[in-house]
Amino acid sequence: MPDPISWSHVAPFYLLAFAGSYLLGSVPFGLVITRLFGLGDIRQIGSGNIGATNVLRTGRKGLALLTLICDSGKGAAAVLVAALWGPDLALIAALGSVLGHLFPVWLKFKGGKGVATTLGVVIALSWMVGLVACLTWLLTALTLRMSSLSALMAMLATPIAVWVIHHDLQMVELTALLAVLVWVRHHENIKRLIKGEEPKIGQKK
Repeated sequence: MPDPISWSHVAPFYLLAFAGSYLLGSVPFGLVITRLFGLGDIRQIGSGNIGATNVLRTGRKGLALLTLICDSGKGAAAVLVAALWGPDLALIAALGSVLGHLFPVWLKFKGGKGVATTLGVVIALSWMVGLVACLTWLLTALTLRMSSLSALMAMLATPIAVWVIHHDLQMVELTALLAVLVWVRHHENIKRLIKGEEPKIGQKK
């Protein structure tokens, strides 16, 4: 973190990085894509979420994949651009983009669950950690066929992987915070998982 003496100098750059990444992260690609392809409001389908998993419930696998790419891409783009001005700005951009997806100003702060965007920022921060997170998601999905559980396990594995690979306390703190945010947004899924009522991947809700 910057020296307190220089805070007045760097604060505008920090605020700009956060605001820009928040606005980029708040673009609801799932909603935009499904409307462009004539599927109406994705919030009226399935779980009502704007993410790729709910888009998949429309039966349009290609649109779900496109949503996944765009949601993860916006997080990665925010981090990579901010990283040109330093690692601190990259971390701020990572947080801003995920918060933008979770609480988009355009949708009255009711956004998605942040999994794809979080994976995007993690990959941009460290491809090795991103690989661990993605493999954790994939292995859980292949064995248990539950997208929400896969996401929760991937988020749990991320700060652990950061510590093992990089021993970077700031990045551990950031990824732990992002994991908490994603877990909180999955509170309904967690309740259904406990009850054994969580739908499996590809199953209509």
